[in-house]
Formats: sequence, C-alpha cells, structure tokens
Amino acid sequence: MLELKTDSRKVKQGDTFIAIRGVEQDGHDYILDAILNGATKIICEEGDFEVETEVVPDTKVYLEEYLYKNVYPKFSDMKCIGVTGTNGKGTVCYLVYQMLNQLGVKCAHIGTIGFLYPGGMRELNNTTPAVDLLYEMFLEAKGAGCKVVVMEVSSHALSFERIFGIEYDEVAFTNLTQDHLDYHKTMENYADAKRKLFTKTRKEKKAIINADDTYHRHFMLDENNNMTFGFHSNHLRIEAIQLSHLGTTFSFSIGGKTYETSIPMVGKFNVYNYLTAFLLVKNLGFTVEEILAINEKLEPPKGRMELIPYGTNSVFVDYAHTPDAVENVLKSAQEYKKGRMITIVGCGGNRDALKRPIMGQIAEENSDFVLYTSDNPRCEDPQVILNAILKGVKKENHKVIIDRKEAILEGMGMLRENDILMILGKGHEDYQIIGHEKQHFSDQEVVMEYIKENPIK
Repeated sequence: MLELKTDSRKVKQGDTFIAIRGVEQDGHDYILDAILNGATKIICEEGDFEVETEVVPDTKVYLEEYLYKNVYPKFSDMKCIGVTGTNGKGTVCYLVYQMLNQLGVKCAHIGTIGFLYPGGMRELNNTTPAVDLLYEMFLEAKGAGCKVVVMEVSSHALSFERIFGIEYDEVAFTNLTQDHLDYHKTMENYADAKRKLFTKTRKEKKAIINADDTYHRHFMLDENNNMTFGFHSNHLRIEAIQLSHLGTTFSFSIGGKTYETSIPMVGKFNVYNYLTAFLLVKNLGFTVEEILAINEKLEPPKGRMELIPYGTNSVFVDYAHTPDAVENVLKSAQEYKKGRMITIVGCGGNRDALKRPIMGQIAEENSDFVLYTSDNPRCEDPQVILNAILKGVKKENHKVIIDRKEAILEGMGMLRENDILMILGKGHEDYQIIGHEKQHFSDQEVVMEYIKENPIK
C-alpha cells in the first residue's frame, strides 16, 4: 500500500501526509492530525511543522506526478478497461468482471457497486475514487493476482483528473443523456468531459461505441481502433430482441455470422450493456462461442432491475436516477405488463435540478400511477425537490409521500393481480443521505418486510 496518504485518518507511523486542497475540504487543516497519527513527513503548499516538511507549489500536481513516476510502473503490465456513459457503466463493468473470472482470467472491478476481486470486496464513496486511492486499488488487485482491471469512469473523475496517468487498453461508451448539468452546464461540456477517456488509450487503442446513441460520433477518435454495435452498426448488428420479465432473448450478427442467445437480465437496455461487455471481453482473445456459453451464469448487479416476485405481481428495484434511465426501465417493463404499472420515484438533493420536472413527466407518462417520494435529499428540503418534480406532471395519476418507506409500503399495498411495481432511484444503495448523514435504508428490505407480514396464500 502507499506510504503517502491524503487522508489524515489513514496515516500510520512512518507515513508521509500530503495536504491536498479540495472543493469542500483543505488537507492543510488536517496536518496536525496527521502528525499525531504518526506522519514523519509533510508535503504542503505552506507552513513549517515539527516533522520533515516539504513545501511545493501545487500538492495535487506533486501527488499526480509522484504516483505516475513511482507507482504506475508497478501495475502498468495489467490490462485496464475503462467504461464511461450516463447509464449502464456499472452493469457493463460487472458483466466484464464476471465474464473474465468465469473464463479463467482473474479480474478486479472498480465502480458504483464497490471495489471487488475474487476474494475481496469493499464499498466506495465515489464511482471513480480519488487518484491515490485508485492507485492503491490497482496495487491491491495486482497483489491478488489480477491480470485485468475494469472500471467505471465518471465525468467528474475525468474533469478532476482522478484517473491521472492511467492508460487504457480498451475503452467503451454506453450512452449520453441528461445528468450532472448542475456541474457541466451544457450537454456539450458533459460529452467533452467523457470524451477525455478516449484520449487515454494505449497499445491497440480499442474503443467500443454504441452506434445507436446520438452522440456516438463524438467518441470516435481517429487515433483509436473504433468498433461499434447496435441496430445501425456494420461491425456488430443487433437483429432482434424478445423481452420477458424473467430474461431477454436476442440475436446479433458479427463476422458474417448470426447468433441467438439469452441473458438472465430484463430490458432492451441490458442488451446494449451485455454487448458492450461482450465486445470488451472478445477483444481480449476469446471467441463468440466461449463467451455465449457462460451467459446463463451471469447475474445483474444488485439493484439493477432486481426482481422480487409477490404472488402474480412483479416488484422491480432499480438504480435508475436519470430521465433516460427511468424512461428505459419503465418502457422495458411495459413490454410485458398484464396489469397496472405503479412507479415510485424521486430525485436526489444538491444535484442536477433541471432533470426533476423531466423525471416527473416521464414517470407519469409511462405509469398507471406514480408515488413521488424522497431519494437522498441531502441538504435540500424534500418538499422543495418534490415541488420541482411536480412541475413536469400534468395528470392526476399520482400521490406525494415524502417518507420513502411509507411510499414503498403504500405501493405494495396497491398491488392486485399481475401488477408491476417499479421502485426507482436507489437500487443497490442501503442508505438514505439526509443532511450530511447516511442513514441505513434499503428498498429491498422494506419490500421483503411487507411481503413477510402480508403473505399471499
């Protein structure tokens, strides 16, 4: 592990603490804490302390250059795969992780669901962690015998250079829809931020691109070996898709041959996620047949169209928290609904407010009834968030319940025969962020508690 730390709480005897100025916190405020915890050297932009002190013009630049020069060579022989896009990053990476490990290539995963490799797993605070933590994870993966690391790369990570120095053997673009405009301001800025990943390729410079996305040409750089997929692609063309609430069957053509296969995941969007992962793995030297043979063993990440049966009803828990993701999951579920579609959805606080009325409109247009509720309100008033959502709502087919647990219990109580309940926004998360605090909360636990108390005989 690194002996150079940016978090004073993780400093151990003999470590060097480097004080980084961040958006919300300044590491210089924690130098004395680091010394108390055993730091024997301080790297900072100002000050003089009782231990060895090195003053540099910019600690962030110092850290990046230190990591690239001293640490990157220790794991640069591992293959690195980066996936970016608004939706689907987590599913694509988790599929690649499963595929490679099942095909005998030890792989590590870094992303929304955490840092995991065969025999190890821990949660992460950010989709793409800070650069020093990222380098630590690569070292840990290397020490565990991993040959490949697959990681989600967020637009914020690209903007703030959290992946400084990392070079990618393969990169992939899933899609681009509205999100994070509170930071990026325009879709063009958002697209440009994600495009940076495609400038960080090495060796064979392989890039996988969803040809059916409006922005796909933005990611087709001349210097890369671009491979596309979709209904409008000449490289891998989707031929047909058959949906059900238990899985998806589809056919595709590649290399002059047509294949039909099934995956234990629901929704058209998961065909795109699967094919992104399929091409990333195929490019590492595996045949189409070898990859298709393990499809039945694949699992979606927790909280991605996660099905909880309740009598004849289907309850789905999904991470969808952008307009496009919400529309995708609702339209996918519409394909096999027999009764009513009831949706529970909200928007996070202190995040892109422009998408709130859009989310409200999409939910009402694709549902028979909507329960609007809280989803990580953070430091905003939940009612203010809900009022913004309701500006996009034109119909009366809804109810507002601020308390998320009450909303889920209300939704469960509304189910009759062959209904679908969509619980959107949190997926795998087992917490609610209220103010600055994380409070334990799981959509799945609330559903299972209700089913236990109200069994269908």
